[in-house]
Amino acid sequence: MADLKIGVVLGSTRQGRLGEHVANWIMDRTADRDGADYELVDLRDYPMPFFDGVSPAYVPPSDPEVQRFAAKIAEFDGYVFITPEYNHSFSGVLKNALDSIYPEFNNKAAGFASYGSLSGARAVEQLRLVSSELQLAHVRTQLAFSIFTDFSGFGTPDVEFTPGPQHEVGAEGLFGQLEAWAGALRQVRQPVAA
Repeated sequence: MADLKIGVVLGSTRQGRLGEHVANWIMDRTADRDGADYELVDLRDYPMPFFDGVSPAYVPPSDPEVQRFAAKIAEFDGYVFITPEYNHSFSGVLKNALDSIYPEFNNKAAGFASYGSLSGARAVEQLRLVSSELQLAHVRTQLAFSIFTDFSGFGTPDVEFTPGPQHEVGAEGLFGQLEAWAGALRQVRQPVAA
């Protein structure tokens, strides 16, 4: 068992979501890594209410479902956020999850895997801004999958994930950077000796 823990956050809950294919692909590639243990966190398993309270930077959440999500997120040293691109941004359910908690993300590392008609590039641009506000250090390398070239049968019930070989190299880069930053930031979170 590795010292570091990375949460792979599946940021879509839609029926027929493509993110599930991406999540399975990532989990397959992280199964034998020595640098960290990776665990899937599916937002379908955390049906949180729409955020409408005081910022969790100031007041801890009181909703039991949000508290359960916060406890899970607190276990990790870093994250891979998987997001579709909706209207030039990332999914609303992922935004709600990020808005609902705060200190559990602070001084940790984040990487991104996206998919869409432009490979989700614009979604990750938005996600990087939000991550910075959450004090998440995001790594440069990202995985970006096209619905036109990395999926076959898109728009049908028989859709398959068929990513090109270049994504294997990208995945190695992403995981390596994420593990390095997650390890370094753990030192930032350690209390200073008196």
